[in-house]
Parts: sequence; C-alpha cells; structure tokens
Amino acid sequence: MGPQTARIFRALAFSLAAAFISSNAFAGWRDQAAPAEIDRLDHLPQIRDEAIADAKAGKGRGDGRVLSRVMELEGRAVPADALMGHWRCRQAKLGGMSSYIVYDRWFDCSIRSHKGGLLLEKRSGSQRFAGFLYPEGGGWVYLGASNVRGEPRHAYSGASPGLGATVTPDDQIGLLTGIGDNRLRLEIPAVQESLLDVVEFAR
Repeated sequence: MGPQTARIFRALAFSLAAAFISSNAFAGWRDQAAPAEIDRLDHLPQIRDEAIADAKAGKGRGDGRVLSRVMELEGRAVPADALMGHWRCRQAKLGGMSSYIVYDRWFDCSIRSHKGGLLLEKRSGSQRFAGFLYPEGGGWVYLGASNVRGEPRHAYSGASPGLGATVTPDDQIGLLTGIGDNRLRLEIPAVQESLLDVVEFAR
C-alpha cells in the first residue's frame, strides 16, 4: 500500500468514525467533563509535544525505546468491536518531575459493554483506573478516575470537583487511538507529577 492510498484509507476511517459519533447516544462527553479537563484535551497536541521534548532532553527511568515505539506512531481509528475484550497494558509518564518513567510490567486491562457504553478498566497493579469511552474524531475520549488497590472503583466526578479545585486529582480525561494491529495508545494529560501519562495496550 503506497503513502497516498494509506492516507485515503485513514481519511475514510476517520470520516466513518465521525459519522458514528453523530448517531451514538454516548457521544456527549463534553456535557459531563469539567471545563478544565476539556481544555486539557483540546490542547493535547501541544501537551504531547512538550512532554516528548522533555523526555528526549533528559535521562529518565526505564526503557526509553518504548516511548518511540508508542509515541511516534500516528493514531488511527478503531471500531468498537475491535476494542472489546482483554488487554495487557503498561504505563509511562512523560515530562514534569522526571523526563520520563517507563514501567516495564504489564497489567490486566479490559474494555467491555457496561450500562449502555464501553467501560475501560485497569484491573491489576497498585494503581488502577476505570472510565467510559466516547467516540470522537476518529478516536475515543476516555472519562474516568484513578484509584489504588483495595479502594472501590472511583467514578468520574466531572463538573463537581472537591474543595473548590478546578479538577479533582483522581479524575482523568484522555484519548484512546489505535497504533497497530492489536495495539492501542491512551494519552492522559496529567494534573500531577507528569505532563502526559501514556498507557500502551497490546494483545
């Protein structure tokens, strides 16, 4: 497949995803997200560039080669049925307090139907998260919250942050896209420690 053909297929995939958005009842994520988090997601390209620049500028922890394999690939549309099921997942943090941290260990994640939508969940490890996926512009917006092992799963608080803060520390917003056959990338603009948290999915 040549570059021109590949571009045509990508454009078609994103157009089909956009058409799916207009007919999907679960597409109103902006009505549920806090304004500060909508702003973070709207600025994801700039946050990504700054985080990658930080990662390249300093010495981090873990296998830095993972970052190029995950971050340098163009995100692409993934249909809902291809998301469903069990996944292995591992995390990395870019920018902020450290240039980068890549965690080598893989954990158990899943994407399944739940309450009329798609629920993404990291189900093992000391740090966990869960939230719903919403189709948007060829990718999937993730609205969720983090929790630690032993706690009940946290719900996304949205426009009801605690103690007058613009966002709650547990709340998360991100973009999930495909980066290859049976590979996904979740980018979460962070509010603590790092600039960008990245979760790689594989199966």
